[in-house]
Amino acid sequence: ISYLRELEAIIEDRQNNPSKESYITGLFAKGINKIAQKVGEESVETIIEAIEENEELFMEEAADLFFHYLILLKSKGKSLEEVLLILEDRKRG
Repeated sequence: ISYLRELEAIIEDRQNNPSKESYITGLFAKGINKIAQKVGEESVETIIEAIEENEELFMEEAADLFFHYLILLKSKGKSLEEVLLILEDRKRG
């Protein structure tokens, strides 16, 4: 969990302190449509590797998907913690 907070902090820093060399900064600069598109692309790639049953590539794509999902959340002003709270509330219900 601490690494996730660190990763979210890095993403937020790139959003608030743009760097020309940063991939994350470049995505934020391209806007929500490009960020959402990347999440879609990584989703499809994750599904393909799941079907192909290549565990190594599947895990690589899953990591890419999760990374881009965190960027999408931040672009909407949201955090992973907020998503987890929703899941926790559903568990109670």
